[in-house]
Amino acid sequence: MPMLRFLFRKMWNTRWLTLSSLLGLIMAVAFTTSIPMYADGSLKRVVTKSLQEKTGGLPAGSVLIRYQAAGSDRADLSALTDVDQYITDELPKDIAFPYQAFVRSYSIRASQLIPDDTVKVDPSKKRQMALMSESGLKDQVELKQGDWYSDQVQNGIVEAVILEEAMYRNDIHVGDVFNYPISGGFGIAPLKIKITGTVAPKNDGDPYWFQGMEGLVNALFMSERGFNTYILNEKRIPLNLGNWYYAFDLRNIQTSQLSPLENKLERLDITLFQQLKNTRVDVSFIPILQEFRTQSLQLQILLFTLAAPMIAMVFYYIVMNARQSLDRQRSVIAVLRSRGASTKQIIGIYLLEGLILGCTALIVGPMLGWFMAKSIGSSSGFLTFVDRQSVPVGVSMEALTYGVAAVLIATLASVIPAIVFARASIVSYKQKLARSDRSPFWQKWFLDVVLIGVVAYGYYLFDQRQLLSAQTGLTTDQLQVHPLLFFVPALSIISLGLFFLRIFPWLLRLWNWLGKRFLPVPVYLTLTQLSRSAQSYYPLMLLLILTLGLGVYNSSAARTIDLNSTDRTLYAYGTDVVLQTVWEGVSDALPQDQAGGQSGGQNGGTAGAGGEPQGGAQGGQSTGTNNNGGSGAGQQGGTPGAPGAGMDDPPPKLRYIEPPFELYRELQGVDHAARVLRTKANVVVSGKSVGQGMLMGIDNVDFAKVAWFRNDLFKVHPYQYLNLLGTYEQAVIVPSSFAEKNHVKEGDLISIAVQQQMVEFVVVATVPYWPSQYPDEIPFFIANLEYVYDQAPVTPYEVWLKMEAGAKVAPIMEALADRQIEIAGVKDVRNELIIQKKHPARGGVFGILSLGFLVSVLVSLIGYILYWFFNLSSRVVQFGVLRAMGLSRKQLTGMLLLEQGFTAGLSIALGIGIGKLTSYLFLPFLQTAENVKTQVPPFRVIFHARDTDQLYIVVAFMMITGAGLLFLHIRRLRVHQAVKLGEEK
Repeated sequence: MPMLRFLFRKMWNTRWLTLSSLLGLIMAVAFTTSIPMYADGSLKRVVTKSLQEKTGGLPAGSVLIRYQAAGSDRADLSALTDVDQYITDELPKDIAFPYQAFVRSYSIRASQLIPDDTVKVDPSKKRQMALMSESGLKDQVELKQGDWYSDQVQNGIVEAVILEEAMYRNDIHVGDVFNYPISGGFGIAPLKIKITGTVAPKNDGDPYWFQGMEGLVNALFMSERGFNTYILNEKRIPLNLGNWYYAFDLRNIQTSQLSPLENKLERLDITLFQQLKNTRVDVSFIPILQEFRTQSLQLQILLFTLAAPMIAMVFYYIVMNARQSLDRQRSVIAVLRSRGASTKQIIGIYLLEGLILGCTALIVGPMLGWFMAKSIGSSSGFLTFVDRQSVPVGVSMEALTYGVAAVLIATLASVIPAIVFARASIVSYKQKLARSDRSPFWQKWFLDVVLIGVVAYGYYLFDQRQLLSAQTGLTTDQLQVHPLLFFVPALSIISLGLFFLRIFPWLLRLWNWLGKRFLPVPVYLTLTQLSRSAQSYYPLMLLLILTLGLGVYNSSAARTIDLNSTDRTLYAYGTDVVLQTVWEGVSDALPQDQAGGQSGGQNGGTAGAGGEPQGGAQGGQSTGTNNNGGSGAGQQGGTPGAPGAGMDDPPPKLRYIEPPFELYRELQGVDHAARVLRTKANVVVSGKSVGQGMLMGIDNVDFAKVAWFRNDLFKVHPYQYLNLLGTYEQAVIVPSSFAEKNHVKEGDLISIAVQQQMVEFVVVATVPYWPSQYPDEIPFFIANLEYVYDQAPVTPYEVWLKMEAGAKVAPIMEALADRQIEIAGVKDVRNELIIQKKHPARGGVFGILSLGFLVSVLVSLIGYILYWFFNLSSRVVQFGVLRAMGLSRKQLTGMLLLEQGFTAGLSIALGIGIGKLTSYLFLPFLQTAENVKTQVPPFRVIFHARDTDQLYIVVAFMMITGAGLLFLHIRRLRVHQAVKLGEEK
């Protein structure tokens, strides 16, 4: 009890330091627990999405156990009972998940049915069917004809029902009786089967029908009791096939359950075979568990690696805070030690304090971590949180384990210095004070230089692409987010910060030496104070450098990932919405009024991906139909065939009828519309063929209003190139790479084959890129659409739409359908961007970076304020002496402001500068090794002004707060109180 009273009194006397330590612990626990919480919630979202997408085959949580008799083997009935009891009662408890369906089915070997009355039933019809029983059948089907089977076999007649489809296929009627021979040489007389009714499934898509409806068409269903009693026990007919099927609901699965569940399923085969031979697991969800575990592990590794620098900074803040507290209490510890207090007692006091704070953090931290995980799930960009369906987050044992680990690490980090201090006497304490100007351990052992070497080696490996393999990274939105791309830059910021702190005292001494003859007294005193006690400023300066450096790098990384990913998608689409409409096509071989009419046109051809006509008006056009006309998007055009013509006749050409275009401009939600022809064609330069190219025919004014351009891709504004198209009707714009390869310059003539018609163009400009075009894959040629149509037959084009903000595509589709315009394909870039933003890894990256930035800024702000508060408080005697020596309040204030400027100001400048340098060095490696040379549009490192402004606001607030504390201390300073005998505490 006396120790507790002493502890609580000590904590109260240092309550601000205690509260700041508690805040740091809470932040550490919250940040650490939020990651597994988010990973758990993301896993549930991935599971739910997988279950929704897996519509074909068995559901994702399926377990199918099968007994298959081998040859003439008989299943031991007692063993069958045991395995059935285990599967029915024990297995669901082991899996520990609810199930949507459970089916047990037994069947004997299929046999050829022989009609009992050959007059009523056609004996020539072959009916190969199997007698079986299936649990829960009556709940899944509805009786269509006749009655249900009886549970008991009377007079040796087995009653059975069949599917309605089986009745039609096998020519069976209700009331028919068949003989069912028992094959296998067992000497068992044939069974008599009476068909009492037909049934049809209520929902053939229910998981209950795991065998598929086709597999049950040749099944005779009898009661389960009758099958077990009469077939297996009384008649001793061997069981041929036994199926036990579960469809488990995995939607609430947690990451901590993946490995144990996988181990149970892998052990299941051995357990089943030992109970009944030839029983094994045919289908299980082990593969999907492995997939989920891989995704969850990758996501957690990625997020922890991203969060590691911020978590380390929180721990550093805790250690710094603990050192400040211990430094203020060091003399008290030394006195206690000298007056008889044992080392164990002193360590016990600080350990007990750490446990009290740690337990409090474990209570509050996971609650805050829950909100953080929710915030991560709602992140759509750096410091951008949207209101959308939240990730299902819950507090798991795994998250609490991480929280306990964080508390233990933080407690040890704060208790270990107390152990060192507890072993010191008052004499050793005074000796330590006398040697306070010694260099810290990282300077003695050149740790900063070693870290710079590690960073340089990491940069070399990145540059050689040895650390950026697809197997070790995690790709999101075509960008490689490798965890080391955040860990190595963090080391870079730390190492460069430590290195500059190494040379900081040298710079102070140099300035002091250069200006000691002419510097004013306050400036000289400031430089002298800093140079003599530079080590005491290292913790604060390093904290500021880390906060701002990581803030700049993380914000730039998030913006770079986001904008480059968005740019790639926008460039690939070229505009908001791309429509591919079905064009009417008529053959030149027949008069138009006999060429299949409108029906041939509706199916004649479409403007598909790549712009070529798709499908062909093949065969049967004289009857007004088109057998093989294609309207699917993205396929190459077919060769038109002659209607009713022989194989040797030359194929006729299709003439397309352009649908009305102006109506697109009038559609609700459409801002602008443009015609865009994209078709492959052969290119001829100086009479020589140079291969295929992509001809893009446009209307320059309309295209300027709908196309997505990134201005930094062009030497001049892209509208200047569009103006050149409008100046010359035969103008063409070619890619720079094509021009260099074929030595083509402005003013040269080139020819392009359009619909087997050579069209001559004049090169007016070269550009490196163009919306939706990839010059490294196939060269593009931008020309005037009207000129192309004047020189060659009309070819189906795409319609590019620039949509109004928030406008939907569905009303456009409905409006076009009302006007009898058929759509072959539609691509909406906005949907693709939404899908990207909902990717769990993408949200996790932005959420962790955003929260890490906010947490680090908060911790840095609190650390800065506390540091200056206690620094100024500990120097009251020094200020009093300076005032007594004649230094005015104004001079003293100026001296302290200079001190803040030299320390905090330099740290802020270094943090921002090092962060930007690190960004320029490492962010280009966000490109994968595969797309580093083919990145279109080119990769760029982004610095968003808003992020920098937010940093400046935080920095300004810190500086103003520090200045406010300074003025407060100077104003409250009383010389007669400060100048006194004794020592400062």
